[in-house]
Amino acid sequence: MPTEETIKEIVSAYEVVVKGIDSQAQESTSRAYGGIIRAGKGKLVESIAQNITEIGWNLLGGSPDRLSFLHTTFKFPIKKEYVNKIANPVIKKYITDNIDSYYYKFKPDVQICIDKKLVMGIECKAYTENAMFKRILVDFTLLKLKYPRLGCVLVQLESQLGGDYSALKDVTLGSPSTNTLLSYFDIDLNIITLLKGERKVDEPIHKAQYYKPLMEDSLFKAANCIKDLLKEYK
Repeated sequence: MPTEETIKEIVSAYEVVVKGIDSQAQESTSRAYGGIIRAGKGKLVESIAQNITEIGWNLLGGSPDRLSFLHTTFKFPIKKEYVNKIANPVIKKYITDNIDSYYYKFKPDVQICIDKKLVMGIECKAYTENAMFKRILVDFTLLKLKYPRLGCVLVQLESQLGGDYSALKDVTLGSPSTNTLLSYFDIDLNIITLLKGERKVDEPIHKAQYYKPLMEDSLFKAANCIKDLLKEYK
């Protein structure tokens, strides 16, 4: 499918979901309003991230047969060095006796493979603020223990990170708080924001009066960012 046509379809899907999710949530009697809103936007961003990855790979001239997506949940066991340092013998014995139950697990939203090898992970958010950002950095730090060359990407509809992440400029300077957090982690995190303008808590985009359009130029820019990150695998 031509890139331009795919971009237009993404924009159309965005409009349908964001403009319709409020009425869908209000009409539902089985789930909490906020839960429906979060789930709808979350799945939307994941779909967009996968689509712009396919577009980016296509722009590189990569064969579609080489590109695939995993849906794996990764498990990280408790470190035995940590257990050995526990001073309380009762706690140490309990953990040792139940060691198989001690692990942290997570599932990156979009997992990109080239030639069936995981090369990039994308975390997808309707918006991101710095508390979420810390969690993303920790998760990618763990994942890079298994995949040291892993490309790390955050795709968000809106930003609440401060700075100029919402300006959609060619060069993003970031924000003092986010850059400071990044300085404590060995993660080269690429942040892609799709909608212009910082998120405002009291102006949700699924409300008609606060709706923000998703522009085709923003999607082309995002796809080209992914393209650049996948160049080494072409």
